[in-house]
Amino acid sequence: MKYRYGKNANYENFSSGRVLYHIKGMTNFPVRLAQEIYGRCLEYSPKKQDICLYDCCCGGGYLLTVLGFLNQDSLGRVIGSDIDLEILDVAKKNLSLLTREGMDRRIREIEEMIVSFNKESHREAKNSAIRLKGLIKKDMESLVFQADALKAIELDIKPDIIITDVPYGNLVDWKGEEQYIVDRLLDSLYQISSPASIIGICMDKGQKVRNDKFIRLEREKIGKRRFEILRKG
Repeated sequence: MKYRYGKNANYENFSSGRVLYHIKGMTNFPVRLAQEIYGRCLEYSPKKQDICLYDCCCGGGYLLTVLGFLNQDSLGRVIGSDIDLEILDVAKKNLSLLTREGMDRRIREIEEMIVSFNKESHREAKNSAIRLKGLIKKDMESLVFQADALKAIELDIKPDIIITDVPYGNLVDWKGEEQYIVDRLLDSLYQISSPASIIGICMDKGQKVRNDKFIRLEREKIGKRRFEILRKG
């Protein structure tokens, strides 16, 4: 795949567990690919600034947090939901890093670890936190709430862009046949999206989009995964 928006750069400052919070079982999304999908979605969106970005399977909020740092000029609000309450606590902490207060709090936590353990990894983490804080041009508004992505999602705003990575394999216990999960998820997103909303959905390459409520704008394969960009038909 040819990247148009995701720069071939060093993204080590975004390593999970360094500055961004991490717990066991939390998955991370490739930073460059996340940026590429967002850039392509933004290209199709009629709105270019103050974007409301939503992830209906946000997990620990890694994807939203990374995109929040990298797209300060176009993003205005990030929203995440997940069925797992425990991991949503991590998502709240990660999204708080998109504010100066949240990042200052995280830097203090890392400084306490430096005092307690005197590890080089913690000193490197502090440097990364300072660099990430330098990316903040404004305090990003964020919201995290519990929701089952396969059922009606209660959201009082129509997101401009929806980007999500559909969990698969041992990472999730979907109740239903795996091959229909993507279409069931899209049925839920159909209800909360507007005709102008752009959806970027990443999935296992064995999963297929058969939902005729949407028009496919793009489709790409990346290793064992692939993504599609859609809008309402």
